Amino acid sequence: MSLQSTIVKLLMKLPGGMLVKLSGGEPVILGGRTLDPRFQFMMAGAKRQPPVSSLSAPEARAASAQGLAMFADKTEPGVTWEDSEIKGTDGHQIPVRIYRPDNQDPKAPMMVYYHFGGGVIGDLETCHAFCSMISKAAACPVLSVDYRLAPEHKFPAGLEDCIDAYEWALRNARNYGAPAGIATIGGDSMGGNFSAIVAQEMMRERKPMPLLQLLIYPATEIESEFPSYETYGEAYPLNADTMRWFMGHYIPEGQDRADVRLSPAREAQLEDLPPAIIATAGFDPLVDDGAAYAKLLRKAGVKVTYKCYDSLAHGFTAFTGAVPAAREACEEIAALVATAYRGFKIEDD
Repeated sequence: MSLQSTIVKLLMKLPGGMLVKLSGGEPVILGGRTLDPRFQFMMAGAKRQPPVSSLSAPEARAASAQGLAMFADKTEPGVTWEDSEIKGTDGHQIPVRIYRPDNQDPKAPMMVYYHFGGGVIGDLETCHAFCSMISKAAACPVLSVDYRLAPEHKFPAGLEDCIDAYEWALRNARNYGAPAGIATIGGDSMGGNFSAIVAQEMMRERKPMPLLQLLIYPATEIESEFPSYETYGEAYPLNADTMRWFMGHYIPEGQDRADVRLSPAREAQLEDLPPAIIATAGFDPLVDDGAAYAKLLRKAGVKVTYKCYDSLAHGFTAFTGAVPAAREACEEIAALVATAYRGFKIEDD
């Protein structure tokens, strides 16, 4: 742990009231929600930094990686991992990280997980601690996918990597102690977008669908913006300006943003999709995206567990090392996954 990270984590252990005073003196209240004091403290500090939209994509990646490292949590005890590569359909190599828990259940399907980052930033470190949390709670292997990023690789390159990784898991899960031919999927933010779309693509192509989709503060509507873009447009770490910057890099010029492979909420036939766990953060331009998609799925008869963590901000899965409420939320989400796994009916070969 760097000296800077140590200092930041010590500051984050100060009482909430003191952190509020250090970051403006009054709690941040928007849309009837009160922001967690630690996120408020980080938001105050972020205002002294250049906005993401002023950076190049490589600069944003470096700044994000450096910043998130200060708040990173340790991986769960009893979980090991290895880095590897899998081959994409066009022959390129996709970096992956595979987690396995000491308590692995041979009937627990592999989960394929996609990190956040707007399709432009993020990597295997972004969700490292959280993937280990899921692996331990659900007693399953987790395949974390380092999909290609824009603007070097615009839509649909990253999505295609996510589909390839899911189908690879179906074929190779047995090599990691999990049942063959089945898997679950999950992701946060852009990873949640990818997860929803992968499930839909499998449905549309009549291929084996995931048994569960875990969507954490997902982007589900790219064509238009929900009211939360205005209410939480200046939030931290994701604001409306940054979200538009992401999409400007990710989506090719002339591409229809209402395409269901970008905006999964636009899919008209949702009835056959797998059960979903959807979690949102209150202080997030995307909070309405997740809530609206949960309603659409329920209307279509899909079983949905929906939770909104009102005091937390977008990206909270990466802040579990410094924000106790984020840690608690992630533990609860992992427990929801574990509960869903116990409901699967996996037959022995």
